[in-house]
Amino acid sequence: MTMRQTMTAYRVHAFGPPQAIVPEKIERPMPAAGEVLVKVKAAGVGPWDGWIRSGHSALPQPLPLTLGSDLSGTVEAVGPDVTHVVRGDAVYGVTNQRFVGAYAEYAIAATGMIARKPATISDIEAASIPVIAVTARQALFDHAKLDAGQTVLIHGAAGNVGAYAVQFARKAGLTVIATASGGDVEMVGKLGADTVIDFRSQRFEDLSHEVDAVIDLVGGQTQTRSFAVLKRGGRLVSAVSQPDQELAKAHSVEALFFLVEVTTAQLADIAAMVESGALVTQVGTVLPLSEAIAAHEMLEGTRPHAKGKIVLSVTA
Repeated sequence: MTMRQTMTAYRVHAFGPPQAIVPEKIERPMPAAGEVLVKVKAAGVGPWDGWIRSGHSALPQPLPLTLGSDLSGTVEAVGPDVTHVVRGDAVYGVTNQRFVGAYAEYAIAATGMIARKPATISDIEAASIPVIAVTARQALFDHAKLDAGQTVLIHGAAGNVGAYAVQFARKAGLTVIATASGGDVEMVGKLGADTVIDFRSQRFEDLSHEVDAVIDLVGGQTQTRSFAVLKRGGRLVSAVSQPDQELAKAHSVEALFFLVEVTTAQLADIAAMVESGALVTQVGTVLPLSEAIAAHEMLEGTRPHAKGKIVLSVTA
C-alpha cells in the first residue's frame, strides 16, 4: 500500500475574520477527468477570497475549504481525457467554478479554466492576472457588447479590474472616459484613457454625456448616478452589485450584474496580449504563502499594502 503524499494548504474550518485562516497538512489531491494537478508557484489574492472566507460568497461553499482561485505554476499530473496540457507545462488561470483551492503547495484546476502561462512574465505576475483581466474583458465585450468607435465610461479605473478595462478598451478602438482619484489620474491616462475625471473634485455627469456603456466597478451612488450619462439603448454593466431595474427602465437602458466566467480561450488571448507587450500587469504587495492572514488583512484595509494585485509566493 502506498502512502498518499501530503502538502500544506491555507484553509478555513469556520467562516470569519482573516484569523480564521489556518495552515494545515492535508493529502495532496489527485486530478479527476477534466482536471490537472498544478504545483503552485504563486496564488493571487482578490476580494472574492475575502468574501468566501467571511461567509459572503455568492456560491455555496462547504467547509472546510482551501482559499484561493488565481494561480500560476507547473502541471504535476493530468486527469483522464486531458489533452491540451501535459506534465511540466507552465500554466496560469483559475482553480474551479467555486474559486477555491489555490492557497496551497498543489492545487487541482479545471482544464477549461487554465491556459499556457505568458512566457515573458514571472509566475507572480501571471497569478495576478486571471480573474481581474477576464472580468474586465467580459464586462466590455461580452456584456456591454462594445465595438470600435463607441464610448465607454469606466468607474474605478485605477483599481485592479479597472486598469485592465482601460487597456482592453483602448486596444479595441473605444473612446475611454475613466474616473479615478487625484493621485491616480496620471497613471490611468498612461494606460490609455482619453479623459480621466478626478471624482474627488469633478462630477462625471458634467464631463460625460450620451455614452454607449458604463462599466461600474464601484457601486453605490456612483452606479445610481451613472444612468444619467447613458444614451438611450445604452448598457450599464456592474461587476459589483445588481443595478436598479426601475432606473434602467426609466432611462431606456439595459443594466446588469455579472459573475466572471474564466475560460481557456480568454486566458490564451490575454496571454498573447501580454507576450506582445499590449497589456501591462500591476503587481502590488508580494508575500509568502505563510503570510495569507496578512494578505487578507490588506484586503480588508486593516494593514497597508502597495497599489496593485496582492500575490502569495509559494515555494514547496
